[in-house]
Amino acid sequence: MTGRMDALSAFGLFAVSFTLICYAMEARAAYWTLLFAIGCLLGSAYGFLQGAWPFGLVELAWFVVAMRRWWQLRVIERAGTTGGGEPIA
Repeated sequence: MTGRMDALSAFGLFAVSFTLICYAMEARAAYWTLLFAIGCLLGSAYGFLQGAWPFGLVELAWFVVAMRRWWQLRVIERAGTTGGGEPIA
Protein backbone atom coordinates (compact mmCIF):
# COMPACT_ATOMS: atom_id res chain seq x y z
CA MET A 1 0.00 0.00 0.00
CA THR A 2 1.37 3.39 -0.96
CA GLY A 3 1.08 6.63 0.96
CA ARG A 4 -0.86 8.27 -1.89
CA MET A 5 -4.59 8.75 -1.81
CA ASP A 6 -6.53 7.52 -4.83
CA ALA A 7 -9.34 9.55 -6.41
CA LEU A 8 -12.11 7.54 -4.75
CA SER A 9 -10.60 8.01 -1.28
CA ALA A 10 -10.18 11.74 -1.94
CA PHE A 11 -13.83 11.93 -3.00
CA GLY A 12 -14.87 10.10 0.18
CA LEU A 13 -12.79 12.43 2.34
CA PHE A 14 -14.37 15.44 0.63
CA ALA A 15 -17.89 14.02 1.01
CA VAL A 16 -17.67 13.29 4.72
CA SER A 17 -15.79 16.54 5.47
CA PHE A 18 -18.39 18.56 3.57
CA THR A 19 -21.19 16.76 5.42
CA LEU A 20 -19.57 17.43 8.79
CA ILE A 21 -19.15 21.15 8.07
CA CYS A 22 -22.75 21.46 6.90
CA TYR A 23 -23.99 19.60 9.99
CA ALA A 24 -22.08 21.98 12.24
CA MET A 25 -23.63 24.98 10.45
CA GLU A 26 -27.24 23.69 10.29
CA ALA A 27 -28.56 25.91 13.09
CA ARG A 28 -27.62 29.06 11.13
CA ALA A 29 -30.00 28.66 8.17
CA ALA A 30 -32.14 26.10 6.38
CA TYR A 31 -29.88 26.04 3.33
CA TRP A 32 -27.18 24.37 5.48
CA THR A 33 -29.62 21.51 6.00
CA LEU A 34 -30.03 21.25 2.23
CA LEU A 35 -26.25 21.22 1.82
CA PHE A 36 -26.05 18.56 4.56
CA ALA A 37 -28.50 16.45 2.55
CA ILE A 38 -26.34 16.85 -0.56
CA GLY A 39 -23.32 15.80 1.50
CA CYS A 40 -25.19 12.68 2.60
CA LEU A 41 -25.96 11.90 -1.03
CA LEU A 42 -22.26 12.30 -1.89
CA GLY A 43 -21.40 10.00 1.02
CA SER A 44 -23.90 7.48 -0.26
CA ALA A 45 -22.35 7.56 -3.71
CA TYR A 46 -18.93 7.04 -2.14
CA GLY A 47 -20.18 4.06 -0.16
CA PHE A 48 -21.68 2.38 -3.20
CA LEU A 49 -18.65 3.16 -5.38
CA GLN A 50 -16.23 1.59 -2.94
CA GLY A 51 -18.46 -1.46 -2.44
CA ALA A 52 -19.60 -0.67 1.10
CA TRP A 53 -23.30 -0.90 0.28
CA PRO A 54 -24.49 -0.79 3.95
CA PHE A 55 -22.77 2.61 4.30
CA GLY A 56 -24.28 3.70 0.99
CA LEU A 57 -27.78 2.70 2.13
CA VAL A 58 -27.50 4.44 5.50
CA GLU A 59 -26.22 7.64 3.90
CA LEU A 60 -29.07 7.45 1.40
CA ALA A 61 -31.52 7.19 4.31
CA TRP A 62 -29.88 10.23 5.95
CA PHE A 63 -30.30 12.09 2.66
CA VAL A 64 -34.05 11.44 2.74
CA VAL A 65 -34.30 12.47 6.42
CA ALA A 66 -32.32 15.66 5.81
CA MET A 67 -34.37 16.58 2.74
CA ARG A 68 -37.57 16.18 4.75
CA ARG A 69 -36.14 18.31 7.54
CA TRP A 70 -35.01 20.97 5.02
CA TRP A 71 -38.47 21.05 3.45
CA GLN A 72 -40.10 21.53 6.87
CA LEU A 73 -37.65 24.30 7.79
CA ARG A 74 -38.30 26.01 4.46
CA VAL A 75 -42.06 25.97 5.06
CA ILE A 76 -41.57 27.40 8.55
CA GLU A 77 -39.23 30.13 7.28
CA ARG A 78 -41.67 31.12 4.55
CA ALA A 79 -44.52 31.28 7.06
CA GLY A 80 -42.38 33.50 9.28
CA THR A 81 -43.00 31.44 12.39
CA THR A 82 -41.13 28.96 14.55
CA GLY A 83 -43.85 26.39 14.08
CA GLY A 84 -45.79 27.30 17.19
CA GLY A 85 -47.28 30.44 15.71
CA GLU A 86 -44.72 32.80 17.23
CA PRO A 87 -42.93 35.16 14.85
CA ILE A 88 -39.27 34.43 14.20
CA ALA A 89 -37.15 36.99 16.08
